[in-house]
Amino acid sequence: MNFLNPAIKDLKQFGKDKHEEYINAAPFPNIVIDDFFDEKFLSKIVADFPDLSKQQDVKVYDNQNEKKYEAKGEKYFSDDTKQFAHYLNSQPMLDFLQELTGIKETLTSDPYFVGGGYHEIKPGGLLKVHADFNKHEFLKLDRRINLLVYLNKDWEESYGGHFELWDREMKQSHKKILPVFNRVAIFSTTDFSYHGHPDPLTCPPDRSRKSMALYYYSNGRPKSEISDRAHATLFKGRAGQNDEVTKEPITFKDVVREITPPILLKTIKQIIR
Repeated sequence: MNFLNPAIKDLKQFGKDKHEEYINAAPFPNIVIDDFFDEKFLSKIVADFPDLSKQQDVKVYDNQNEKKYEAKGEKYFSDDTKQFAHYLNSQPMLDFLQELTGIKETLTSDPYFVGGGYHEIKPGGLLKVHADFNKHEFLKLDRRINLLVYLNKDWEESYGGHFELWDREMKQSHKKILPVFNRVAIFSTTDFSYHGHPDPLTCPPDRSRKSMALYYYSNGRPKSEISDRAHATLFKGRAGQNDEVTKEPITFKDVVREITPPILLKTIKQIIR
């Protein structure tokens, strides 16, 4: 079965061809690709997408940082969606992402879909600007790439739901992406790749913002991309906006790290090892 747009004859070469566009994008490496998948097949995924608010076992986020629904793993995937998700986790897709991003470390997918899979946001929902968790919950691999597949047919600009990419200083949104059907957003995730859907969704009450999220990992990464600790999602307020965000609580380790000279901290870590 061919999941891709028939115009894409060689996926790995397609990644090579898009590499320069990806790495030179602002405010961090990213790309938006329209009509990436076969339209008829992706329409099946849309038709099979459940109303997550009516399911029994989903993650419900309802706080000032995020108001959304997230399925757990493959639980609510239809047979077609399982095939599609498994393809997105397969070797051809990994080869494509390796060429597209130029990441030197070997990429691997997440068959557990931790934090990924089906996502749904209802009217009034949002996901404020943030940097993602940087370690897989139990595989302990480094999170490197997000791939988002938007599943919203006949989606109007007035409905909102734009996906935004912000600079490291949180001064400016460099890209606003309308989450229309068969649009894919791919970007490199670091501790400083701030992104989100920060404004409340304004679609009609009978609509919702639907997407599938796939995350990719490696064993190790450049030190310049991370702070020196594993962390959960890091929310950030936007410059010039009245954003109230709940930040990750400060731990005793954080305090020690702040007050200890770097050379002494390095010596202590070496002794512990």
